[in-house]
Amino acid sequence: MKKAFYLLTIALIIISFLPAYLFAQNGTVKQVKLTNFDLQSSSQVSASGEELSKSNYKYKGYWFPVKVPSTVLTGLVANHIYPDPYQGLNNMLIPDASDQFNKEYNLEQYSYLPNEPNPWKKPYWYRTTFKVPAGDKGRHFQLIFEGINYRAAVWVNGTQIADSTQMAGMFADYNLDVTNAITTGCENTLAVKIYPLDYAGYPAKEQLQALGPFFENGGPTGDIGKNVTMLCSVGWDWIPPVRDRNMGIWQPVYLRTTGAVTIGHPKLVTELPNLPDTSVAKLSLNLSLSNHGATEQKGKLSISIKPENFAGLPVQFIQNETVAANGITMVDLNAEKISQLLIHQPHLWWPNGYGKANLYRIRLQFMDGKGIADDTSFVFGIRTASSTATNVRGFVRRDFYVNGKKVHLNGGAWVPDMMVNRDSARYDYEMHLCRNANVNLVRIWGGGVTPPDAFWNAADKYGEMVWSDFWVTGDTQGEFKGSPDWPIEGNVFVKNIVSTIYRIRNHPSLLVWTGGNEGHARKELYDAMRDNIIAMDGTRPFIPSSSGYAKLPAGWKGSYPDDMPSGVYSGGPYQWEDPKVYYKKADFGGDWVFKDETGIPSQPPYTTLAKTIPDLVWDTKLPYPLNNSWGYHDACTGAAQYDKYYNEMVKRYGQPSTLVNFSDKMQLMNWVGYQGIFEAAGHKLNETGGVMLWKLNSALPSVVWQIYDWYLEPNAGYYAMQNAVEPLHIQFNQDDSTAAVINRMHRATGLLTATADIYDINSKLVKTFSVNHIGLAEAGTQEVIHLKEILKTAKGVSFVVLNLTNATGKTVSHNVYWMAPGDDLTGFNSLQQAQVQVKVLKAEKGISENKWTLQVSNKTDKIAFFVRPQLMQNGEEVMPSYWTGNYFTLAPNERITISVSAPVAKLGKEQPTVLLEGWNIPKQVISLTVK
Repeated sequence: MKKAFYLLTIALIIISFLPAYLFAQNGTVKQVKLTNFDLQSSSQVSASGEELSKSNYKYKGYWFPVKVPSTVLTGLVANHIYPDPYQGLNNMLIPDASDQFNKEYNLEQYSYLPNEPNPWKKPYWYRTTFKVPAGDKGRHFQLIFEGINYRAAVWVNGTQIADSTQMAGMFADYNLDVTNAITTGCENTLAVKIYPLDYAGYPAKEQLQALGPFFENGGPTGDIGKNVTMLCSVGWDWIPPVRDRNMGIWQPVYLRTTGAVTIGHPKLVTELPNLPDTSVAKLSLNLSLSNHGATEQKGKLSISIKPENFAGLPVQFIQNETVAANGITMVDLNAEKISQLLIHQPHLWWPNGYGKANLYRIRLQFMDGKGIADDTSFVFGIRTASSTATNVRGFVRRDFYVNGKKVHLNGGAWVPDMMVNRDSARYDYEMHLCRNANVNLVRIWGGGVTPPDAFWNAADKYGEMVWSDFWVTGDTQGEFKGSPDWPIEGNVFVKNIVSTIYRIRNHPSLLVWTGGNEGHARKELYDAMRDNIIAMDGTRPFIPSSSGYAKLPAGWKGSYPDDMPSGVYSGGPYQWEDPKVYYKKADFGGDWVFKDETGIPSQPPYTTLAKTIPDLVWDTKLPYPLNNSWGYHDACTGAAQYDKYYNEMVKRYGQPSTLVNFSDKMQLMNWVGYQGIFEAAGHKLNETGGVMLWKLNSALPSVVWQIYDWYLEPNAGYYAMQNAVEPLHIQFNQDDSTAAVINRMHRATGLLTATADIYDINSKLVKTFSVNHIGLAEAGTQEVIHLKEILKTAKGVSFVVLNLTNATGKTVSHNVYWMAPGDDLTGFNSLQQAQVQVKVLKAEKGISENKWTLQVSNKTDKIAFFVRPQLMQNGEEVMPSYWTGNYFTLAPNERITISVSAPVAKLGKEQPTVLLEGWNIPKQVISLTVK
């Protein structure tokens, strides 16, 4: 039995970059990533695909070497043909895909192609060669394209495999049978012809003026919506037009080698049949076995399940299966048939903040008489997802549940990189940043992209629930502009839907499918979307739109499975508001019963300012320190109202005196703004379904709508959110001056003590309030201290310092607020100096991350305000760094314990240090040596 077991656990070989012939092994399942391609415009290459895909093809010109995945523009930037469009105004030195737009801005002059004013109008060729070992003769070969944009045709060794009618749309993957075209024992040639979008889309006016207007999202007509693509590639109010519209091979290409029988489209469903009891889980598994050979295949299907990120015993079973010649056998297994699919005491997958994101790995192998024909595995979580809809004074509120427990959604929209250049490490960093901020929900916005597998794997790992819009927006499909007749080719849209459902339906992180952003596809496509989700998945909710303001036409079916309206609402506010405004909105209810789009401009810290705005020469016609290049990076009016944000900063804190002072004052604005959003929603925890930002991240260096920037640098708002949505929290209602305890956990808090200390601008303790023996038995809120009377008489700046301690005296929540009559906080400019001391308590080295724990103590009689530690190496901040607290304020004789971790890949060999700064403390450099 041992020998048989070991044979069954032969590892699937996944090889990147290295030649396949180095790994020749008869009967081995292999998946080789094809990375090194050459790129050239078809305007420069007269040869056909048949000719280009032959090994004897010769070209007297030059081909650009590119690393796939790569869009065309990414490849040309890497080859120094065009400047980096992320930086400054470089994008204005690159022609656009729209001829009309090029003429308006005289961009034709920048075309690198002779006699071709628009370098994106004709297709591009991607060409590569690869070797297949002689020992693989008789095996089955598949070319897998995980994502192209917009159409593709494929040739291998002179044979056309697919044409541009078969490969269309940005969100489908393609599995092409190339068995008959492959030659074993020698070099093979692949040629891929990538076509531009069918309709380039006409962008809105460029944002070339700081504090000038934003122009139309998706362009003046929304005609990018004629395609099934990344709709924001034509430009939105946070991303400029992507010049080539991201045409290219934007996801990996693999050559997969198997036996005659392959495993297809596995679907794993987990049920908790006895909720609220979670002691038993039932699993069901469906998949197809496809026989690509001319003879019947009899074999064994081996299924093994084992813990992925926790300790436990594996289970395994084997099924005998027969697949007819050139036929397909459907396999349907469940806990009623297979005892191993009945899991006792399962380790459940929980969202961030509610428990551990426990994961299992399932491995599927089909063995025939020649050995292992196919071998695949994927990670899954045991969990259920559901929702309810409740009518609250004329607004439908949607609530979501995981494993039978309500989860309050705290998160925001996540947008794609401008040129879709994120890799697996970047996805991991971003999802880790989200987890660290206590984000539990990431929304894939409908004008962007459904991200690749690396994103979903990271979301599964970090416990991030995902709300996934399909590729519809109100700006392109007729709600605001555009047309319901778009996309024009409905069959391409549906094919991309089906492919996407197959690809991501097994991920436990996927919480809800959404029909689109602030709008709907036309009825035939809406129905196809909804029906396919039910038929192909059916395990999680579907809602018609990201905005309840986008009403479904009469007779259309609503959400699944309750047939109710969406129950979620966009509409902002998107500009900076005083926290009192958010509290009033939460108290009123209305669309704040579930607000899925709100946010503020979010100036990055000084650390990345010079990277965000490379030209920092002040234009004295504009407020300090702006110049017009800031406009291209979103310092504009429009929805974000950067002008209001700036003016409010000056009103509250005074004119900035230096770039550092400007950046620091903007961080105060960020903290107060994000704190207000999330604490106002928490104040009505059980009366709201959630609150979500527009947005979490950025597509390029930007100064609006982000809690961390394009360089992975969090701003102060990130840490305000981290604090505001911690599982157990004390907060101050800035509308009615009441302190309250917020319990987001699915369990009792135990006995707690709440303390409120009020200080004046000179750090004099004005009043202390303390309440003992408080707590909550379940998730909810509890008002504990009323401060209105004492604050009503305050003159000048006041600090409210809140602490929540448990029965052992340990501080479990710490929070600080600052206020003044008329919001005159200019007294901060002369805040008396404090001094803090730092002790390194622990240093931990890990496989992927290193971690340090520090204690920061304020042993003076002055408040240490807005203390900011940074993990540094060689004079640069390490990004990403994951701090458990930052931009914190310590009352006199107060201390805090914080930790920071960072990826080993970003740390290098030298020991980092901590740079400690603050509003009124001297800079310190801390050695990370435990003493």
